[in-house]
Amino acid sequence: MSKSRREFLAHVGGLAALAAVPGGSSLPPEPMPSSLATPVAALPARQDFAIPQDLTYINSGFTHPMPIRAALAARRYVDSRAEPGLPLTQNVDIRSEFAALIHAKPSEICFVPNTTTGENLVVNGLGIPEGHGNVVTDALHFEGALLHLGELQRRNGLDLRIVRPRDWRIDLRDMERAMDKNTKLVEVSLVSMVNGFQHDLKAVCDLAHAHGALVYADVMQAAGATPIDVRESGLDFCACSSYKWLMGDFGLGFLFVKESLLDRMAACPQYGYFEAQAIESHLLPGDPPGDTPYTWQLKAGAAGRFEVSTPAIEVMMALGESLPYIRALGVANIQTYRQPLLRKLQQEMPRLGFEPITPPESASPLLCFGLKGKDYRPILERLSKRKVHVRVGSNYLRASPSVFNDMADIERLLDTLA
Repeated sequence: MSKSRREFLAHVGGLAALAAVPGGSSLPPEPMPSSLATPVAALPARQDFAIPQDLTYINSGFTHPMPIRAALAARRYVDSRAEPGLPLTQNVDIRSEFAALIHAKPSEICFVPNTTTGENLVVNGLGIPEGHGNVVTDALHFEGALLHLGELQRRNGLDLRIVRPRDWRIDLRDMERAMDKNTKLVEVSLVSMVNGFQHDLKAVCDLAHAHGALVYADVMQAAGATPIDVRESGLDFCACSSYKWLMGDFGLGFLFVKESLLDRMAACPQYGYFEAQAIESHLLPGDPPGDTPYTWQLKAGAAGRFEVSTPAIEVMMALGESLPYIRALGVANIQTYRQPLLRKLQQEMPRLGFEPITPPESASPLLCFGLKGKDYRPILERLSKRKVHVRVGSNYLRASPSVFNDMADIERLLDTLA
């Protein structure tokens, strides 16, 4: 890696394609001013997104549109790849931005390409596939994580205990019954992708720690949309990608590892140049002499354990805009703003024949309904004709409003489904 590239990555990363916008609308040619386009008190923030006026997008839990400024930052990076020498700067430390979002230390954060990689790093780092003991999780956890743990059960004999929901909730008493002195790890999704159920993270951590177990949380459907405090909750590990509520893109996410646990992650033998904070050559003419071609020093913290190679720089550029945007709006404010939109759907969707499968007390950004025997294809066709985007499966519908949605969007969805 050239010195200039290293310096650039150090500058943006913490030391750190223009994403598709629903409807394919064009972006303005010039960046927006550095100040926020939308004051916190002025939500919804539709003007901060390039969403066409005739499109109703209530599907951010599937893929969140980038703010215009984030997409422009990604575009500038793509332009620099096509036109070498184009000036490119990024003044935001995205590692620190994400750390502040979840109340962690920057040294406890490292870049990962996706949530699943983060979860694998935790499980492998703790030596769980080869060790004794059991892992406790629940049926509302991310399907990819359940597949991972299920394969370890099938291939390695992992003692895997999956708690089933009651009334679309995971009962903490059922979690406790599944734990014992041999429980090594408890895995949950803070907010379930299945139905938006949200764990009491502190209660889960307190319970697991009382049994001597550690806790990993998939925060993919929470980070950026639901307040997270890893200190207050006592959480040990969490991971997420950035293309949902962090308003980034595919190819880059974050892994949090509690500082006191780094030395326990000994069973994770992956090493690469990006883990080094300094590499010195002893090979070329004029290099200082040395017994090996190169000498190096690894970074401190999580980055020196888990960051193997260059992260997705385009996404880093986008996150340099989207993370400060989210923090300026305030995650608690975002959560409060969407509650009337969710309540309206909770009240009206059952009257239209849809079965609620999200607990009514939920404050998460996801609201899910069963189709109660309805054929999903006519529903999908009506939604498509009216350009209303929600997540529709063969037996469920999921709405996930964000900062650019308002009550008119909710009314349009209800009218389309009536």
